[in-house]
Amino acid sequence: MIASFLKYLEYERRYSIHTVTSYQNDLHQFQSFLISNFQTDNLKEANHGTLRAWLVDLSEQKIKPTSINRKIASLRSFYKYLLKHDHIAKDPTWKLKTLKTPRKIPHFIDQGEMNELLDNRVVEETHAYYREVLIIELLYGTGVRLSELINIKQGDINIHQQTIKVLGKRNKERIIPFSQNLHQVIEEYIQMKKRETAATDHDYLLVTDAGKKLYPMFVQRLTKRYFSGTNVDKKSPHVLRHTYATHLLNNGAELNAVKELLGHSSLAATQVYTHNSIEKLKKVFDQAHPKA
Repeated sequence: MIASFLKYLEYERRYSIHTVTSYQNDLHQFQSFLISNFQTDNLKEANHGTLRAWLVDLSEQKIKPTSINRKIASLRSFYKYLLKHDHIAKDPTWKLKTLKTPRKIPHFIDQGEMNELLDNRVVEETHAYYREVLIIELLYGTGVRLSELINIKQGDINIHQQTIKVLGKRNKERIIPFSQNLHQVIEEYIQMKKRETAATDHDYLLVTDAGKKLYPMFVQRLTKRYFSGTNVDKKSPHVLRHTYATHLLNNGAELNAVKELLGHSSLAATQVYTHNSIEKLKKVFDQAHPKA
């Protein structure tokens, strides 16, 4: 059941491999708990009390509330799948409540520092260099997620309209505009890719030197190395998504527009970025108001 559920997530719901692996680990941990405490490995036999017992056990182990909430999400998704396919008659997770967690302010890169990083590169006439530039420019210039980035195909790019079609979470498609500068970077990279790689995964925009589709760890290592000399606390691809959203809002973009660009399902997910905008307004007030 776990195996079929994970295939459903990966191929039908198109979840990232990272998310699928996390769900897999959560379900196997819960199964181990059932074996140790209830002498069964049958997940269909679990009820509300069983689930509550596991969550209490996790809390006693000092597992972070955010991690426990992720495990609750895994259980909910799994049992909803079992219910949908008539493996169970009742969803045991429907009364489960998530734990309260403090809202974290997203890490982002200062606009001046970001411009300096992008403008002060030593140009190299290699596929690796143009690929590096395009990865960073795409992450910052469109706000795409890592999983969305590596799945962009050349056919998803409309050079004339300067837009990229992205397939996000839950198969939600969105169109993202990009700048003239990014337009130029894309075209330069495509030309370099044709010259220097025997691209076997022709459909995909970004490929390895061997011409294969990029993998997540490749991009994670690149961003960590790229921001090694900065003061950014978390050097990950997602920081550039946070930076994209924060800079848009700081420069006057409407919250609803940023929500659509990011592919968020609710406005609440986007509102976390307004904190940074408010902090900027406070600084302006402190500097400009005579009574500040």
